[in-house]
Amino acid sequence: MTYTYHNPTIIEFGEGKIESITNYIPKDSKVLFVYGGGSIKKNGVYEQVVKVLKDYTFFEFSGVEPNPTVETMNKAVEIVREKNIDFILAVGGGSVIDGCKYLAAASLYEGDGWDFLDGTSQPKAAVTLGAILTLPATGSESNSGTVVSKKATNEKRYFFSPFIFPKFAVLDPSVMATLDDRQLANGVVDAFVHTCEQYITYPNNSPIHDGYSETILKGLVKLMQTWDKRKEYSWHEDLMLLANQALNGFIGAGVPQDWATHMIGHELTAFYGIDHGRSLAIVQPQLFKVMFEDKKEKLLQMGKNILNIDDANKVIDKIEELYNSVGISTNLNDYINGDKEVISKITTALKNHNMTALGEKGNLTLDKVEQILTLALKPKEI
Repeated sequence: MTYTYHNPTIIEFGEGKIESITNYIPKDSKVLFVYGGGSIKKNGVYEQVVKVLKDYTFFEFSGVEPNPTVETMNKAVEIVREKNIDFILAVGGGSVIDGCKYLAAASLYEGDGWDFLDGTSQPKAAVTLGAILTLPATGSESNSGTVVSKKATNEKRYFFSPFIFPKFAVLDPSVMATLDDRQLANGVVDAFVHTCEQYITYPNNSPIHDGYSETILKGLVKLMQTWDKRKEYSWHEDLMLLANQALNGFIGAGVPQDWATHMIGHELTAFYGIDHGRSLAIVQPQLFKVMFEDKKEKLLQMGKNILNIDDANKVIDKIEELYNSVGISTNLNDYINGDKEVISKITTALKNHNMTALGEKGNLTLDKVEQILTLALKPKEI
């Protein structure tokens, strides 16, 4: 193992922690308060944030989509430049935070911010960013990655930069009380797949990385198995912390990582608007079947240490069963409205994005993507 691990984001965890943001935003800052479709006005978060910012000069930008687009975020770039904003406050789930990471970097870049997403340029600076998390799932509140879409071309891409780590992240589980079942299910599945992408690869020699991943997975399995408790504060508390730890960078440091499920899932979202968590649930079990020989040792380890199952194939079945138990269909046919071109669209997009050798070994080729999607196109139940 060899790696560099650095995570500068301050975590303020617990009820009432929104008030703490004044400790980290300089009093003379010009703040842009960014949020999504307005759900924060129903759960009391908007009111809390406005109250905390009362002594600051601040502006608002709303309307960030569930899959943030450059088209929307570039409107915010204009505000940052026009108003000389020097602090961005992202209030929402992973989409709002991801959009704000793009915003922070693009605002200080003379070219087209999409350059960061297509890999032609890297950020050299970013406006300081803070986050108040309202929907746990992505872990974006304390990592250096962002995923942004381009509506004009049906693309969903990502970039990483040390400049876009949030300065702080507020994780207050009480704000989750108004989340619906769809949001909660997406969150728990997203966090589960994030962990699997860094764990279900091939055996490594790091008991702490495996052990920590298994602890996170055990916690997420328990949340799915106690779905009837999903309105309780302790359930929210566990999901908020588990999702954060699933993708704060540590469990993947120095160990093999996959991410093929995400790359395929991103294309499904770009073309069909499928919720991110659901796109992952569609792809992952079928990917495990197609890449079974590469993954069977870790699947067996997961079965033994987490699920009390001693058959790797049954581990895959159990994962799919867990997703279905929280109301997430793993049948691609339930999402694409009969589109017969789905496989060619996804494989062509991956090819165009130079993603023709995915996975921890680089051996998940486009023919295997086709097999995965074929398996995902299950007959609809009558």
